[in-house]
Amino acid sequence: MKTLDLSGYRNLFKGYTELRAQENRNTSISLVDGTIMGNSRSSASGVSARSWKNGSWGFASSPEVTGESLKQVIAASSRNAAFLNGKVSRGIGELPSSAASGEWDLSCKGVPPAQKQLIDYLREIDSYLEKNFPKLISRTVVLNSLDMEKRLLTSTGSSAYSMIPRTLIYAVLTADSPSGPVEIYEALGGRGQPGDVLSDPAQFNGKLDRVYEHLLKKAEGVHARPGITDCILDANLAGILSHEAIGHTTEADIVRGGSVAGDYLNKLVASPLITLVDFANESLGETCPVPVYVDDEGTAAENVTIIEKGVLKSFMHNRETALEFGVEPTGNARGYRFSDEPLIRMRNTAILPGTSSIEEMISSIDDGYYLMKSSNGQADSTSEFMFGVILGYEIKGGKLGRALKDMTISGVAFDVLKTVTAVSSDMKWECGGMCGKKQPIPVGMGGPAVKCRVNIGGK
Repeated sequence: MKTLDLSGYRNLFKGYTELRAQENRNTSISLVDGTIMGNSRSSASGVSARSWKNGSWGFASSPEVTGESLKQVIAASSRNAAFLNGKVSRGIGELPSSAASGEWDLSCKGVPPAQKQLIDYLREIDSYLEKNFPKLISRTVVLNSLDMEKRLLTSTGSSAYSMIPRTLIYAVLTADSPSGPVEIYEALGGRGQPGDVLSDPAQFNGKLDRVYEHLLKKAEGVHARPGITDCILDANLAGILSHEAIGHTTEADIVRGGSVAGDYLNKLVASPLITLVDFANESLGETCPVPVYVDDEGTAAENVTIIEKGVLKSFMHNRETALEFGVEPTGNARGYRFSDEPLIRMRNTAILPGTSSIEEMISSIDDGYYLMKSSNGQADSTSEFMFGVILGYEIKGGKLGRALKDMTISGVAFDVLKTVTAVSSDMKWECGGMCGKKQPIPVGMGGPAVKCRVNIGGK
């Protein structure tokens, strides 16, 4: 993809057109109790084109990356746009014509490890678990590596190349308890290819040790008391709340479809301690987990301040919604596969750090909970949510108490954020976020911990 030259096809564009060539490369290896249960490498590549005519989109794709297939998808997307416009003429004008160019290659510069080396790496981690964690009844270690490589050309003058990789190791630890098996997982790694991320397997030992300690405490844990309670949501849960329950309600296509956020623009929706941003590629001077420099419509990706000091300030846009809302596009249009049309997607969504320490926040709660890690969850366009929690502790008299069994939290996110009375000064990104809005795509989420009131689901 990097050497592919699309510039010669610009003269075939009829009106607004995006031309994209893309390859996704996946590596997956899994071990369960030391036995290899999965070992695969795959790639999917192809080209696509999307055209616009008076409010109608035409799209076409092909799995062949050839000169002929490029010509065919350009012609087909133009025909499809014209056909749909003839059926339903929306009469919408020209899309914003901003342009952005550049190359961002985050490939590993060294020799990539062979599949056997990756298997041996996982075996070393698994051996550490088996040797040092005697109370486990099951252990699973999984490696997932994804390279997303794209070449883009648009009629507005954008020309961009990117190769954004991510490598993750998931460790799932299971122990027995009087009431049955209990489980905790940890995601390790992050941005980069295996040669960047996986140096010495011992680099993860400290995190795995802490996960095991939490697991043993959880095995002796108690059920949470149901009801609305003072809680501290650590970065993992605060990040998921920001993404699922706030972020999706402020994607402009969801707003257009009736999201509650459409009625809240420039209104107070959270505590003044809350500033929430969808970062494009840098956060507080560091590269984000999933950096996006130019989106799949050829728009320069910019940070979007969704909530500023408690006030809902803006939505995330592609070119079409920017035209409809009378604003500039923000660079949030992304497609997962070559055959996927770009949708408005978050990039790296998080609340900005505050000034409190975790210790201060814990000491300020007489009877509540410190919730640290989620399992799964759901939210809708009203910002109502329900998340599973697989790791947490009681807070009694300003001190951490017993660990908690699996539980749930729920509420209306905008209401919950209004109860925030403290935000921690640290910032932690979750490395393994994946968003499933119609098509999967890597995302970053995280932030500081927040002290708030939330509804606890008990036994």
